[in-house]
Amino acid sequence: MRKVCALLLLVITVACTQPANAQISIGINLTVFPNLVIVPGYPVYYAPTVTADYFFYDGFYWVFNVEDGQWYSSSWYNGPWVFVEPLYVPQPILVIPFRYYRVRPAYWGGWAYDAPPRWGQHWGHDWESRRAGWDRWDRGRAAAAAPLPLYQREYSRDRYPAPSQQVIIHNERYKYQAHDTVVQQQRASIFRQQSSGGMKATAKAERVDHPQGSAARERPQRQESAQPPPARSPRQETTQPPAAPRHEAPAVERAQPERGRRPEPQRVEPQPNAPREQAGPQQAPRGERPPARPPAQPPPVQPQPPQHPKEERQQPERGPEGHPQEGQGQGHR
Repeated sequence: MRKVCALLLLVITVACTQPANAQISIGINLTVFPNLVIVPGYPVYYAPTVTADYFFYDGFYWVFNVEDGQWYSSSWYNGPWVFVEPLYVPQPILVIPFRYYRVRPAYWGGWAYDAPPRWGQHWGHDWESRRAGWDRWDRGRAAAAAPLPLYQREYSRDRYPAPSQQVIIHNERYKYQAHDTVVQQQRASIFRQQSSGGMKATAKAERVDHPQGSAARERPQRQESAQPPPARSPRQETTQPPAAPRHEAPAVERAQPERGRRPEPQRVEPQPNAPREQAGPQQAPRGERPPARPPAQPPPVQPQPPQHPKEERQQPERGPEGHPQEGQGQGHR
């Protein structure tokens, strides 16, 4: 019997401890319910004795993890913790003054203690443009803080419930309903991820430490982007020389149709000589241009035939008898 009881105790302890060990950890390990104090002028609590950026707002715990620069939330004081995207972090959490952060990253040095952290520099300009007005907060119209879930004091480390039981216990014993619209939208997602062991952020937050330095970096990049045009000019020069023969090629191609059956009268007249001398034998069989050549050739041919017969007539008079030519010549004189 003793062995059976011992085995049952081991099974119970393993069942209670395994989910806690399997849950996602962000460096917070609380054994008891922490001491929470309200922040003056804000509906938010903070834990002055916890070495973490630990807050409570609208029925949930909110922790800023310095390692990855992200926010996490849970309905129980020791998690498991669920990653919340920066766009969905409630505004009252973001406007808490810098002095209430117990752990401060090194890149937050020099920030004002009475002002909220510079989330625009932490997450970048894209986040700040989408969360415009996040730092505008009127303390006079701040709503009352939500009641603390003091029932969780009964659940120390030894009695801390498993993630699958936390949501059930929370809904049964904590009757407060969230008033913040952002929290209402994230409530179901937090419960679902919490019951399965939590969710860790997959990437670190974008840190813009020196906005002026980043702007200075953007300027040389823009100058470099403006420099490529001179680099492209030599390329254009290299591409222009082949473009020149391309312009000449169509001129030759146009000269060829002028030789064919589809000539344009205005284009054929300026270039008749060069193509005719080169392609004279080829143009002879064509019937359009031969009539243009005969009128140019006959004038030199016509004066020659009368000259040859005159010379032939003078030669027979001198050939057969040499002396009678002189007599005949004298008679004529």
